[in-house]
Amino acid sequence: MSALVRFEVMDGVATITLDRPEVRNAVDLATAKAIAAALDEFDARDDVLAGVFAANGPVFSAGMDLKAFAATGERPVVPDRGAFGIVERPPVKPLIAAVEGRALGGGFEIALACDLIVASRSALFGLPEVKRGLVAAAGGVLRLPSRIPRNVAMELVLTGNPIDATTAHRWGLVNHVVSDGRAVDEARVLAARIAVNAPLAVRTAKFLIDAGAHWPADEAFARQESHVDVCRKSADAAEGARAFAEKRAPAWTGT
Repeated sequence: MSALVRFEVMDGVATITLDRPEVRNAVDLATAKAIAAALDEFDARDDVLAGVFAANGPVFSAGMDLKAFAATGERPVVPDRGAFGIVERPPVKPLIAAVEGRALGGGFEIALACDLIVASRSALFGLPEVKRGLVAAAGGVLRLPSRIPRNVAMELVLTGNPIDATTAHRWGLVNHVVSDGRAVDEARVLAARIAVNAPLAVRTAKFLIDAGAHWPADEAFARQESHVDVCRKSADAAEGARAFAEKRAPAWTGT
């Protein structure tokens, strides 16, 4: 994809890797554009069903590249996808953050823009913006309260103090805690478990979880019906039933 972000595909799973370890995988405008381009390819490719967002080196991401901002004044914001090339419009396919080391500030917000998180035991998550007179406005204050209890999110945001992977797992923020150095491999295993399922059904289920959180409770079932009906009438739904009856693996077409 670029010297800043690597894009690799294997067995239906894409791995998008930040590759700026010399600056703790901080994101400047060029890197944000590379992330957005990788997500565009991820969404567009029919041979890719799930993805992993990873980083090269001992730090997942330190967030915005402050040195680049000071030098050029450019913020790492991409039209349509937003800050860091991901936070305002994440991909339509499931994306798993594989976090090794620190995910602080914008790095944490990138992980929050993903659907699932696999973290190494030494990983740290934090939104230290208030310690610098700022607000975690790239999804931190908006997404974190929907991922963990509100009072816990409030403490993290208002103190700016980080939590470790074990604590994040206890609060339900992290799906799996693994040995150091194993986050990417375990995230790929989890992505592969998703990728064997019907592509249309997976995308629709992800959309409904995200959208349904904002629907009035008394309208939710009615609002989901048109989306569910497309899956119900799809070729993949018919294939899934046939495969179950014939005791074989289904051959999905995504239609």
